[in-house]
Amino acid sequence: RICPVLRAAIYEVVDNQLRDGKPPETRQAYERLVAEGYAPDEARRLIGTVVASEIFEVLKRKQPYDQARFVAALRRLPNYP
Repeated sequence: RICPVLRAAIYEVVDNQLRDGKPPETRQAYERLVAEGYAPDEARRLIGTVVASEIFEVLKRKQPYDQARFVAALRRLPNYP
């Protein structure tokens, strides 16, 4: 289980990306998932798994954020480990 504070921070990132349209692929993934029948909260949760994974990769590898990797993961949703 994820810490409630961390979960809130990840959802804040997701909501900011959706609101600001940056990257636009976040909104595209959200709209696609909802169109496929996922509830809005579930679509946000799925996108949050990608955000969390990218944060983990940045911290683990001590490398900069990789937008191409992030976007590729969004495009694989809902099939994402």
